Amino acid sequence: MERMTSALRAGDPGRLITIGTHMEDLENDRMIGPAEAARWCDVISMHGYPIYADWSAGPTDEHLVPFLPSHPMHPRPERRDGIGPVSAAPYGSAGILAISWAYIRMLSGAGLAHATRSAVLAANYVAARLAPSFPILYTGAHGLVAHECILDLRGLTKSTGVSVDDVAKRLIDYGFHAPTVSFPVAGTLMVEPTESEDLAELDRFCDAMIAIRAEIEEIAAGRWEVGDSPLRGAPHTAAALVSTWERAYDRETAVYPAGQTAAKYWPPVARINQAYGDRNLMCNCPPPEAFED
Repeated sequence: MERMTSALRAGDPGRLITIGTHMEDLENDRMIGPAEAARWCDVISMHGYPIYADWSAGPTDEHLVPFLPSHPMHPRPERRDGIGPVSAAPYGSAGILAISWAYIRMLSGAGLAHATRSAVLAANYVAARLAPSFPILYTGAHGLVAHECILDLRGLTKSTGVSVDDVAKRLIDYGFHAPTVSFPVAGTLMVEPTESEDLAELDRFCDAMIAIRAEIEEIAAGRWEVGDSPLRGAPHTAAALVSTWERAYDRETAVYPAGQTAAKYWPPVARINQAYGDRNLMCNCPPPEAFED
């Protein structure tokens, strides 16, 4: 760590810093546990990549072994005694710790306080804009939230049949990856804007959610059946756009719900049966027989 710190102070923070054996081939990366990472990790990349490690480098710095993280439930008995766990499981990702440490060091105390205030402000801004359209769960005594707001769609699902998944998929047509779905409450969206989104992006997201709420009203009013609505048909691909169109809504409503834009995101696939995919794992890896030699 002392050599690493000296290298960081002396050189360009954007370059690769080599500790122990230099590893040129980053294609042979392995996901390893925190204890292994402390002993085997040879290259720290400051270019936004995870922590890289390679089993081929061999053990280094044996005098550091007593200070490796340990875990009382580790399958290898010699790894159960030590400084204690740094992860909830023996094989957690050590890279998570390095990312958190680097974030804190870069921001400093004042920066962390500012980031926290910005994240809380952003979440409350989203909650305030969307409260007329969606109930907000778990607000405080003054109607405020913390760094996230939970949009409750359960009442709309009961009255219209529009599910939280329908809203999540429709957001793709508006150019957004959906927020957390059905956690911590089933049938809800948990929005965490964090400190990284500017006001224009927050407004763009809120405008999309308000427009989706208007689409749900069209279903409630009987203009569309839920099964024939753009929410249930979402996301809409370019292939669907140029195919025979037999839907209850027009093409522009499908693919340009917020108006035409050159920055349109086109999803590569339409809606899939995600529950089936979760229950039926399909591996595209080579069969075990391919590794027998």
